[in-house]
Amino acid sequence: MLKKTILILILFTCIFAKGQNVDYIKEIKSFQDTLNKEFSTPEESPLTLVDQKTFEGLAYFPIDEKYRVEASFIRTPNEKPFKMATTTSRKPIYIKYGEAHFTIDNKQVVLEIYQNQNLKLKKGYENYLFLPFTDETNGGESYGGGRFIDLRIPNDNMIIIDFNKAYNPYCAYNYVYSCPKPPEENSIPLKINAGVKTYQH
Repeated sequence: MLKKTILILILFTCIFAKGQNVDYIKEIKSFQDTLNKEFSTPEESPLTLVDQKTFEGLAYFPIDEKYRVEASFIRTPNEKPFKMATTTSRKPIYIKYGEAHFTIDNKQVVLEIYQNQNLKLKKGYENYLFLPFTDETNGGESYGGGRFIDLRIPNDNMIIIDFNKAYNPYCAYNYVYSCPKPPEENSIPLKINAGVKTYQH
């Protein structure tokens, strides 16, 4: 019991030494645990039947609060719906809902945020927004086709974008899925070392 207590104290000391917020780490760990649970549940998992048998959890970048950014949100009203490209012939209808402007690693970044026009009609998804992006980890540390972040319509002109919650499209795990391709406008000229890594079969 004493040994366990000492280990916990060491862990918390290390966290504080790195300037990490314990509550924030718990929040991201909860996000990761939820994803892992989904992938472990046959009825919900996007994994192939073969991969489900050996799945032990997704790989994640170390949690880093630097990648939780407060972005300036600019609404872009009167946008025309468009067909977003996917990995198949499917063309879901989206609109560009707004833009997120922020600075990270001394780089100014602007990302387009979208709203799925069919999904918003479903109960519980009325305020759902979609952020697909690519960065310089793609094809190496992270999935080559880019990653996604789920957002909600903000109440003001600020929006939180947490790259620690970036996840892979289902196409990263199973070719049977049809997944949106991040538009070129959302290519980040940096390594975003946060969120879900490349899946190792």
